[in-house]
Amino acid sequence: MAPKPLMPLDEAWARLRDMVVQHVASNPLATENVDSFEALGRVLAQDLVSSVAVPPLDNSAMDGYAVRTADVSQPQSVLAVSQRIAAGQVGAQLAPGTCARIFTGAPVPAGADAVVMQEHTELAGDAQVRFNEPVSLGQNIRRAGEDIAVSQQVLSAGTRVTAAAMGVAASVGAANLSVYRPARVAVLTTGNELVMPGQPLPAGAIYNSNRHTLRGLVQSCGAQAADLGVIPDDLQQTRQALRKAAEQHDLIITSGGVSVGEEDHLRAAVLAEGGLDFWALAIKPGKPFVCGWINRADGSRALYMGLPGNPVASYVTFLMLVRPVLAVLAGLPWALPQSTKLTAHFDWPRADKRREFVRARLDEQGGVLLHPHQGSGVLSSAAWADGLVDLAPGQTVAQGDTIAYWPLAELLQPAAQARQA
Repeated sequence: MAPKPLMPLDEAWARLRDMVVQHVASNPLATENVDSFEALGRVLAQDLVSSVAVPPLDNSAMDGYAVRTADVSQPQSVLAVSQRIAAGQVGAQLAPGTCARIFTGAPVPAGADAVVMQEHTELAGDAQVRFNEPVSLGQNIRRAGEDIAVSQQVLSAGTRVTAAAMGVAASVGAANLSVYRPARVAVLTTGNELVMPGQPLPAGAIYNSNRHTLRGLVQSCGAQAADLGVIPDDLQQTRQALRKAAEQHDLIITSGGVSVGEEDHLRAAVLAEGGLDFWALAIKPGKPFVCGWINRADGSRALYMGLPGNPVASYVTFLMLVRPVLAVLAGLPWALPQSTKLTAHFDWPRADKRREFVRARLDEQGGVLLHPHQGSGVLSSAAWADGLVDLAPGQTVAQGDTIAYWPLAELLQPAAQARQA
């Protein structure tokens, strides 16, 4: 039997998008209310509409003097100071022929129609001020509602809350925000050869690095990661572990055990507990990939994604395939990262039939360097790198060529959520 053709990454993205969108439609995301002071990084579940104007009153944009423009129409006009208004105070109506000492953010008194900055004035005697510059109507006044009007939608559902968004919520008096609960992700690793760090390393064993890497990646995406340990290479124990994980988590991620080896039981276990599709991806590293679902006792489902066991292949497939799914499970739209066009400071003479993602970093000149070792087991290359170079099938690179570079920050959280594919 001829092997199945390798699946291009764009096709895998399209299938994953359809899968997770349909999953969310059938399994609505849970929401909760959180203090707006603690909402950084959360995703809004409801639009935020302001019940107040911001600013609530006309106020001064700087320290100076509130005046009637009619009283300072002549050069070198001199006015008596009738009151002093600090931020948080409301002054009396401004009497004709007088000015009010006013400070940044203080409400402009009734009757005043301009604020003159103090640098354009000078004292002209006891409680009197001379105005040295022409004054225009409305100058240096921030109007009520200039930033936000009453009933204005200030933040949209599906927005990740940034520090600035927290400030906007506070400015309209929102003490609490309705947000989506963070995606709950179970991380399991497979293999009798795996040993936890800190334990003696027997002959033939290796330390379990994927456990740490995947947990860190999940947390970097803003999701909650639960480490469920190592699954022994046993079918019944694997099925039991998947059933348990599905009850308390939205997504189950495993690494290793997705090949066709007789000791790799994950595919059989997932098929017995739910359903899956096995994809041979046209990317390097990261060819073997499994996705599907695990049934829960109540009839709902948890999503399942099985990554390769090789550390770098697991790392790359997470960034390419798991991260966009986690975004949708967090309440964000499906979005793919955007590459930056930069100059190669390396040679890549060996083209591959698959789309390659090679570990790279920026140098001091803003060009791109490659790690010298690009094997799928060389995890130190990923720790060294601050991004990936995207090489199309058949592409070679010579120094000076323009290449597509994906910064790690963009891979973990695309800057433009509306960028969909």
